[in-house]
Amino acid sequence: RPEVGRHWFRCVRRHGDPQAALPAMAFRRAVQLACGIAGTAAVVVAAASASQRQRGDSGLKAAAVSWSPGTGGWDHNWDKREPISLIKPNQKNKEVPEDHIAQLENYKVKATRHIFLIRHSQYELSATTDKDRVLTALGREQAELTGQRLASLGLNYDILIHSSMTRAKETATIIRKYLPGLEMMSCDLLREGAPIEPVPPVSHWKPEAMYHEDGARIEAAFRRYIHRADLKQQNDSYEVIVCHANVIRYFVCRALQFPPEGWLRMCLNNGSITWLTIRPNGRVALRTLGDTGFMPPDKLTR
Repeated sequence: RPEVGRHWFRCVRRHGDPQAALPAMAFRRAVQLACGIAGTAAVVVAAASASQRQRGDSGLKAAAVSWSPGTGGWDHNWDKREPISLIKPNQKNKEVPEDHIAQLENYKVKATRHIFLIRHSQYELSATTDKDRVLTALGREQAELTGQRLASLGLNYDILIHSSMTRAKETATIIRKYLPGLEMMSCDLLREGAPIEPVPPVSHWKPEAMYHEDGARIEAAFRRYIHRADLKQQNDSYEVIVCHANVIRYFVCRALQFPPEGWLRMCLNNGSITWLTIRPNGRVALRTLGDTGFMPPDKLTR
């Protein structure tokens, strides 16, 4: 029946998997029946649960903006590039065209993206301006080691993108010596900042405006750089992004669909390598997090 077909397509769009659509339809009917019996109780329980989540150990907790799905499941369309979401519906009745199954094949990604997130090397912490926050002698050594490590992997890198802050630019410049001919590009979105109010909270206070402004910029950087490959990309790609600890930690949480408020629970050494892999179907794997095993112990700093 037409209404069944429309309901099936809505389930496919929501779950991102045609195989999951049928059980979802059956589940929805069961839920509708259950809600007719215990709907009021369910609303009360949900409201109480939401209230508890907004309260910390000390009582009231400042509300934090979270971009995560929050459902406990995997959002297949997390980057808005799931094939089913790219098909333009019929303009008259807002339904999917009859040949939508054939169209799905045209919107399937073919390539895998490998993204290497590099934290900048040690820099002059005592400096008061960005231009004076140059790499220390040890920091330059760390960048050399990171460049050597990337080169030793024997991969055909496609591009090197770096934050426009001095310490990231200098780190990227040294790394590029070991990846000759690699295109290098600067991006302001990757600058360091406070992505979102962390949970548990930090001991030192920061104004909400800082999270509000930095968070929007870093989220924009995530959406620009962390997603599955474009439809026109035929071969796997290997991209290097040199930026900052807060940005990398936030990217990892978002990409793995972990609560982004937990970004501060991770630590990254200077010059470390974090390797994310994004498959054509949108699955994300964290292959390494803050790897500095290629550095001698006396060269490690945070």
